[in-house]
Amino acid sequence: MSRKMKISERAAAAKAASIRLAAVKTEVKNDALNEIAKALQEHSAEILQANQQDLDAAERSNLAAPLLKRLKFDETKLADVCTGIHSLIKLPDPVGKTLCAIELDEGLELYRVSCPIGVIGVVFESRPDALVQISTLCLKSGNAVLLKGGSEAANTNRVLADTIALAGHAAGLPEGWIQLLETRQDVADMLALDDQIDLIIPRGSNEFVRHIMHSTSIPVLGHAAGLCHVYVHGDADLDMAVRITVDSKCQYVAVCNAAETLLVDDKIAGLFLPAVQEALNECHCRLKGCDRTREIIDIEPATEQDWSTEYLDYILSIKVVDGLDEAIDHINRYGSRHTDSIVTADRETAERFMNLVDSADVFWNCSTRFSDGYRYGLGAEVGISTNKIHARGPVGLDGLLIYKWKLYGKGQIVADYTGPTARKFTHKKLR
Repeated sequence: MSRKMKISERAAAAKAASIRLAAVKTEVKNDALNEIAKALQEHSAEILQANQQDLDAAERSNLAAPLLKRLKFDETKLADVCTGIHSLIKLPDPVGKTLCAIELDEGLELYRVSCPIGVIGVVFESRPDALVQISTLCLKSGNAVLLKGGSEAANTNRVLADTIALAGHAAGLPEGWIQLLETRQDVADMLALDDQIDLIIPRGSNEFVRHIMHSTSIPVLGHAAGLCHVYVHGDADLDMAVRITVDSKCQYVAVCNAAETLLVDDKIAGLFLPAVQEALNECHCRLKGCDRTREIIDIEPATEQDWSTEYLDYILSIKVVDGLDEAIDHINRYGSRHTDSIVTADRETAERFMNLVDSADVFWNCSTRFSDGYRYGLGAEVGISTNKIHARGPVGLDGLLIYKWKLYGKGQIVADYTGPTARKFTHKKLR
């Protein structure tokens, strides 16, 4: 489908495709996913060449290091997205599942059944692998998708989108189900199409997400920032706490589920802080700390702004707290409701933390980096939601569905259920 078409025309085509895609059988969707994975491998040279063009241009323009790292799409990333597609094929089809069934009366049965949302517009950062993950999740869940990646990944995204569209169409999918937008004006035009687009998912900075929310009447699902915490409780196993802290911060710093603040209980700060400093220094991680932290280890001071900063880099702020409640209060004040983890030997303490921290993902004795659709077994993700409606946390297949009510009758009318001789509803659960 030509990119010279107006965005309104392309959105209308996606809307038409979404109606047909909602009824595509499971085996056709899975065959299409398999063909897409094959096509990506077959066009690997073209994809990698396009990505190198983007990388070269990004380096010339001095793109920030975290974004440059996200931009890279090499053979390993290509293999990873293909593995993700094959994992997606193995998942049950989420469309058409009966969520509940109620007998209203004999011969009058009501079913709540899962169905696709329709047309989803996704605006994302410089990661080309996100384009593959998002589009294939939308395919499996029966949704059409309009995608706008960062301009720094324009060449890579164009090749990926074309490869996916051609392979999908050859496998029997309706033409127009995937559309690639390329300019800021395209996004502005998309945000005005509340009659064609059912959901917007923005992935980017806090400022960017708020801009999207304020610029459209289309429902918006997403997270504005990933300001994640690790809290090391007073009874934590110190070796475990060091390993979890290092992994949460340094395993991959340029992602939203990487830890940005470390909270340490005063009871163990004297023993833990030197140990974790040594481990983080080996990862070349720059440390900032509160006054109490700096009385124990020699690091630069943290400012008030640091507690609200998503670094996406080898930088970690550290604060010593007087126990569990202060840690919870700090997270709920400064965090972004994304992912927060506690390291403790006590289940009751962990449960209190997980019940009172107001985040989409709360963990006990494990790295914040587990907050991920693929690791959750959701078939990758279109993003992570910190909203409190529809979907929360990693948004995989289930987060791309809504439901409809289906009522099966045998000639019943409402008049039969009114008046002195009215029939009675049974409201009996069928399953």
